[in-house]
Amino acid sequence: MNTTLNKIASILAFIIGAIAMVAGGLVLLGQATDYYVINWLLLYNYTVGVLTVFITAFLIWTNNKLAMPAAIATFSAHASVMLILLTVYRGVVSAHSLEDMTVRIIAWLIILTLMFFQLRKNSAATM
Repeated sequence: MNTTLNKIASILAFIIGAIAMVAGGLVLLGQATDYYVINWLLLYNYTVGVLTVFITAFLIWTNNKLAMPAAIATFSAHASVMLILLTVYRGVVSAHSLEDMTVRIIAWLIILTLMFFQLRKNSAATM
């Protein structure tokens, strides 16, 4: 079974997760920022980055049956947090945080699209 699209999706998930993990980790370790940091958002980004690198990217890479639910859950979490930021924290959240969350949402839309097309491709091949 060909899984090229899932491999690409997994690499993209790993990269986006690693960026969140490293950036969040640096701030958690005390690196100064030039913008206001919402503590729960920092912890959220770091935690989801770790989960993405060590669980979700692996599930996608191995074509595990839990890969799609994990990817949907990750996308949904990011979309929910973005909605919270745009409503509850509108005047507080930094533009940098909104940009980062937008990049994550777009990346996960691409990941889900790749996975969807891989699933369709595999289904067509088994018929």
